[in-house]
Amino acid sequence: MKNIKLRTGLLLIPAVLWGALTVFAWFAPEKDISETERRPLAQMPEISADTLLSGSFMEKFDDFALDQFPLRDSFRTIKSLFHFYGLQQSDNNDIYIADGYAVKQEYPLNLDSVSHALDRFQHLYDKYLASSGSDIHMAIIPDKGYYLAEKSGHLTLDYEALFSAFEAGMPWADFIDLTDALSIEDYYRTDIHWRQENLPDAAAVICNHLGVTPPEPADFPMEEIERPFYGVYYGQAALPMEPEIMYFRKNNLLDSCWVYNYETGKYGRIFDLSKQDSRDLYDIFLSGPQSLLTIENPHAVTGRELIVFRDSFGSSMVPLLLQDYAKVTLVDIRYIQIDVLDRFLEFNGQDVLFLYSVPVLNNSQTIK
Repeated sequence: MKNIKLRTGLLLIPAVLWGALTVFAWFAPEKDISETERRPLAQMPEISADTLLSGSFMEKFDDFALDQFPLRDSFRTIKSLFHFYGLQQSDNNDIYIADGYAVKQEYPLNLDSVSHALDRFQHLYDKYLASSGSDIHMAIIPDKGYYLAEKSGHLTLDYEALFSAFEAGMPWADFIDLTDALSIEDYYRTDIHWRQENLPDAAAVICNHLGVTPPEPADFPMEEIERPFYGVYYGQAALPMEPEIMYFRKNNLLDSCWVYNYETGKYGRIFDLSKQDSRDLYDIFLSGPQSLLTIENPHAVTGRELIVFRDSFGSSMVPLLLQDYAKVTLVDIRYIQIDVLDRFLEFNGQDVLFLYSVPVLNNSQTIK
């Protein structure tokens, strides 16, 4: 009799647990976004005769149930720990951990993506730069895998082939090699981006090619953001990792610069500290993803101007390049069409820098 009661009790425990989770899933308040994954969550679909008969309700309900499942982040962490340490898998969601860094596996080399990026850059050059008299430069920012993939035994991109393809495909640009000026310590452990406080050496390499004054670290003291920084890979890996401290370098020169945002038609500052409440703390650098910005430097010792075609990495690098420039314009052609740039800009001999990271160049479908 005792054995029957014990077996019955053991059977009832998962049934009660499952029932409680089901009730919670149906009646708990829905969450709009996942803070850890930085993405919107599926919402309860509309129940109607059309959605039920077409089957679309159940399809969308599956997504809703997965996204709104109780203790979802905790279960994701348990799943990731099981994959890494139970099944001994080398990555989870293409994220692996090496030397304490969360790294997105960038593999293989996407030749179609390289060709697309080169085609877009060539179109930009032909339309605006070929007859502008500009000095043009290209710098590729290696991802963390450049420094960690091979030595940690993970699949590694053919970086030399990628660098060579852009150097050969952009003969009109001076190619700047940043690989020796950077190391894995110059990147956040939980995020894709590099750390601005560690960039003066890489900035000096770029400045030397541009022929402008490189930043002296002592002239750009560091300030700390009080809020802990959890990078994008923290949520994607779903592994317990310690938050990081974010620093930024500022001085009186940078504080005196004004940033014009063509999307909002308003002026702001280089460091947008209102973004401390943003889902992505990296948005404090030039207010995050923006299609077109111009920085005006009232203390420039020359009248020179710079145009930077860039991705998000440029937001933290460009402030370290602008000491000699009266105006620096940042263009992100992931968010603005190349063919409309002449509505906003004149190309008349400015220095030009293409500054792009490996993940964007190897997944360049985002470039318009």
